[in-house]
Parts: sequence; structure tokens; C-alpha cells
Amino acid sequence: MFGGNKVKVNKDILERCKKCAEIAGYSSVEEFVEHVLEKELKTIESAGSSDDAITESLRGLGYIS
Repeated sequence: MFGGNKVKVNKDILERCKKCAEIAGYSSVEEFVEHVLEKELKTIESAGSSDDAITESLRGLGYIS
């Protein structure tokens, strides 16, 4: 699914993802993470296509300060 790409994730977050993926019926934690990331990307991208709009969205979500 990820084509060999790797992303490091905090152990606690990974465990939470595994639990949620199982509860929600995803076939794998990778499928769950991909779905969550896709939803978040669409949310950020729909806020506006400018760099400033994306920066403000990320700031509002607490990803950057």
C-alpha cells in the first residue's frame, strides 16, 4: 500500500491507530492511517490552495506554531 515508504510514528499513537483500525474494521493499520491522512489532507486543502491558507490551517490544528 505504501510502496516501501516509511514514516516514523510515536509508539503510543501507533498502538491507538492499531486499536482504532481493528474496531473500525480496516484490513490493516496502514489502510486506516492512509484513510485518516487522506481525510485530513482534503480538509486542509479545501480551506484554500494558497500557502498562507494551508499554513493557517496547520497552525489552527496545532501542527505548527
